[in-house]
Amino acid sequence: MKRRVLVAEFAHETNTFSVQPADEAAFQRRSYAFGPSVPAEFHGTNTEMAGFMDAAVCHGWELLHTVSAAANPSGRVTDEVYERVLAAILAPLEDGTHVDGILLALHGAMVTASHDDAESALLGSIRAAAGDAVPIAVTFDLHANLGLETAQHANIVCSYKTYPHIDMRERGSVAAELLERAMADDIIPSTTMARRSMLQGADGGRTDVEPMIGLLKKASELESDPDCWSVSINAGFCHADVADTGPSVTVTSRVADERFARMAEDLMDDIWETRNLVANEFLSVDEAAERAAAEAGDGGPVVIADYADNPGAGSYGDATNLLRAMLHAHVQDACFGALCDPKAARQLIACGAGKKTRVALGGKTDPGMGGPPLDVEGEVLTTTDGSFVYDGPMWAGMAASMGPTAVFRVDGVDILVTSYLRQITDIQQFRANGIEPTRKRVVALKSMQHFRAAYEPIARCVLVCDSGALASPDLHRLEYKHVRRPIHPLDVD
Repeated sequence: MKRRVLVAEFAHETNTFSVQPADEAAFQRRSYAFGPSVPAEFHGTNTEMAGFMDAAVCHGWELLHTVSAAANPSGRVTDEVYERVLAAILAPLEDGTHVDGILLALHGAMVTASHDDAESALLGSIRAAAGDAVPIAVTFDLHANLGLETAQHANIVCSYKTYPHIDMRERGSVAAELLERAMADDIIPSTTMARRSMLQGADGGRTDVEPMIGLLKKASELESDPDCWSVSINAGFCHADVADTGPSVTVTSRVADERFARMAEDLMDDIWETRNLVANEFLSVDEAAERAAAEAGDGGPVVIADYADNPGAGSYGDATNLLRAMLHAHVQDACFGALCDPKAARQLIACGAGKKTRVALGGKTDPGMGGPPLDVEGEVLTTTDGSFVYDGPMWAGMAASMGPTAVFRVDGVDILVTSYLRQITDIQQFRANGIEPTRKRVVALKSMQHFRAAYEPIARCVLVCDSGALASPDLHRLEYKHVRRPIHPLDVD
């Protein structure tokens, strides 16, 4: 008999220090689809949902699509969104529809207006409706903040193993294959978890450097045990002021056994021992601009990453400190983006391509987070609706939009001014708006680590700076009130 598997996606990384809530409009700008309309946007894409669908074809499942809801990282998810998405997932379970298994694509660091540990609350509701006999498999982002209840409700946990995240489809497939194994063997797997009192671990989860390279190797060796189905290392998301913030290790096994708990604890010990390792050299914006001006030349652009104003960590994407420093250093033949400023974008679009104008750029959400508005004069080069299709290692094949967009040239810098928040992870984000990053001497972008997948291969060198925006690596700048204390690095070890 064909197996029926319920499928849902509900993904949000919540920066609780942000003043911008994740409401329905925020989800609609990325993904907010229900029922039969869900599959169309995922076919052939590098996403967990595509991985789920791959497995369904392979094993002849009937997929019961309920919802795909995902929004750019920001402040807390509204209760209205949470309740609507939860209701969509629960509806078939509550009306008596039989399901053999459940597949969920979650982030792991979602916080709502009413739930500090939203994934545990969500999983608890799903478990109550489905009963204990239905296996639940979940994918998580590598930056999940997992509550202890998650391991009680999720039988199978598969987190990403790459940062930049380029294995989303693969991890979806792995989770689905493990679910098939559980359904075929008529067993309910077990997941155990270990944590330590840290805001983040493993150098933020970078998988291109140690300690994650070694940690992942050890995890892979543990998975060679036929009863050890999945070992996931979660670096945590440090910009959430909640009790469950921090790294964790989960081990999913065929049956519960103390040895799997020891595996998780041993890996967590390794993460604790490497807590002070940081690979990045964080430059000031002035240092980054001056070095870029001096080092620019042939052989690819100097890439400057504004780590602190990363929209992928819930920053506002409108910090101006780096742009101001670049203009002051007379950086030439450069591009900068994306600066999210809907008001400025409207003004530039109204002015029209080929026209010169003066505008106040950025710094409007919170001037204390990365700099006040920058009053500049320049020329509008292009205007678009902001649509593009990812074709790089992350999200390949996914259609997306940055909203009404303009390219504004100020001195030697072409500034990508957008209406929607989007971390720069793909060359198409510039290219679709008439900017060719490979031909620039300097490319400045707002991203922590994801940019490396598409931009490091074209870069002459990479510089990382702290603009003082909301996702600054200096965590002492934030006023934490709800995390576990004492906790590293806020308190003495």
